[in-house]
Amino acid sequence: MTGLEYVNGVLNKYAVDPKKAAQYHSYLIPYITEWANGYLVDVKISGSSAKGTAVSSGTDVDLFISLTSITNNTLNEIYESLFSYMKNKGFTVRRQNVSIGIDHNSNQIDLVPGRRQGQYGNDHSLYVSKKNSWTKTNIDTHISQVSNSNRLNEIKLAKIWRNAKSLDFPSFYLELVIMDALYNKTVGATDTNFLAALNFIASNIESKCYLDPSNTNNCISDQISAAEKKRIATAAKNSISQKMWKDVVA
Repeated sequence: MTGLEYVNGVLNKYAVDPKKAAQYHSYLIPYITEWANGYLVDVKISGSSAKGTAVSSGTDVDLFISLTSITNNTLNEIYESLFSYMKNKGFTVRRQNVSIGIDHNSNQIDLVPGRRQGQYGNDHSLYVSKKNSWTKTNIDTHISQVSNSNRLNEIKLAKIWRNAKSLDFPSFYLELVIMDALYNKTVGATDTNFLAALNFIASNIESKCYLDPSNTNNCISDQISAAEKKRIATAAKNSISQKMWKDVVA
């Protein structure tokens, strides 16, 4: 078996049902509409599902909740009220950095509430719980940049690898790193590209800053600590030293 055949087999193993995101979108719309209390603009399928980088070992569905710019509550109040509302509805909930995670029928769904910065456009303000602060972002920019990168398979392999190693490597940060690592690399050479990406991670993750393309004041790579970056670099070094594919990603 060639390396390309092996990694394609791994990708097939972790393939996701493309209908799942739409099903949960429909299921959760009534809850979100009630919670938003007249301030809802839209609920969009976002994250990995929208970008084409979802894997079955990660979050199943990401939904971005757009609230109108005239929403009265602070960003912290929006975040906490969504947490309380979903908990009171009987969902298992957890606070995450910018999202509320819920579990339903063994599926993980991330709800990201944002307040639109103006009456028009897609720039939003999000609450950042780890810093008790806020940031500006535009998920449409994120989706477009990743989905058009021609690096979806390599990104999915990196996510499978990350999840297996239990690394704190936020998905959009990971996606930016993989796209940077594989700039000008041959499209379709998934196996060799993935190894090149791991080598890049081992050499660069501790030093390079990655900016949010929709907000250059937001350094995405600041989301995790220097200690966690070192752990990611060490895991990458260990993986590329392996002689068998099954010991790299499986």
